[in-house]
Amino acid sequence: MPAKTKPKTKRTKQRTEKTRGSKLKHLAPGEWFAKLVAVQARLRAPKGCPWDREQTHQTLRTYLLEEAYEVLEALDTGDDKKFAEEMGDLLLQIVFHSQIAQEEGRFGVADVIREIHDKMIRRHPHVFGETRARDSAEVLRNWERIKAEERRARKEEGENEERQGEAASLLDGVSRSLPGTLEGLQLTRKASRIGFDWQNADGVMEKIREETAELEIAIKDKDQHRIEEEMGDFLFAAVNLARFLHVDPEIALKKANAKFSRRFRAMEALARESGREFKGLPREEMEALWDRAKNAEGKSEASELEKAQARK
Repeated sequence: MPAKTKPKTKRTKQRTEKTRGSKLKHLAPGEWFAKLVAVQARLRAPKGCPWDREQTHQTLRTYLLEEAYEVLEALDTGDDKKFAEEMGDLLLQIVFHSQIAQEEGRFGVADVIREIHDKMIRRHPHVFGETRARDSAEVLRNWERIKAEERRARKEEGENEERQGEAASLLDGVSRSLPGTLEGLQLTRKASRIGFDWQNADGVMEKIREETAELEIAIKDKDQHRIEEEMGDFLFAAVNLARFLHVDPEIALKKANAKFSRRFRAMEALARESGREFKGLPREEMEALWDRAKNAEGKSEASELEKAQARK
């Protein structure tokens, strides 16, 4: 007669769950990835989540962009837990899109992984092949050459990705759906890799001064079409300068936006402390509050720097 099994106590269940959790923590990356893919497939299944089932590639576009920016924001905080969490959210978007494509019989997440795996090996012949690269500049030149060869090969196979009626260009591959600053950054970066670039930052600064003067003339003439054109030229030159100075213009602008937001909210708080609403203040007082907010932020940053140096 089989021995009777003792019913599990609350403490026993807790130990079992703790052991299971400990084992899960030590799963390999591939095992965790497979579990994530299974979760997303379950959410998209007939009896899954109604919201997940309603999504398409088009409806998810906004979330893909938002998650990418939230990763950058978390990176700047220095909070590793938050950084890892936001990268997980971004990874989910890749899994989500892949799941939708798989349901439609187009491709699956395995195809996505294989494509980037093979591409990284193919584009690093100085690591995985016999090619040698003296420095990062040569690596980038080789990268562009390999990309061009890949485009030619696809064209020969009948997968012509070139724009209808346009010849192949060194600028091919820069997506027109990128934000303007990132598109400008990539265009000038590609041009610079084949030597079409300024000698130094002074040349770009002079170009910005030139574009500023042309914009001022357009404003004086009240020519709205030219104002838009010259404003675009001015912004393009600014993006080019950012690239020349090894600054990502999109990230720099996002930081400037955040700085403005912090100081504006600080001004509102200072106004409320005096029993008034900021929007009703005269312009002169608004400017004075801006200076106070700016000085307070500078003192706070100096204090944090001193604390950081003291900890070293």
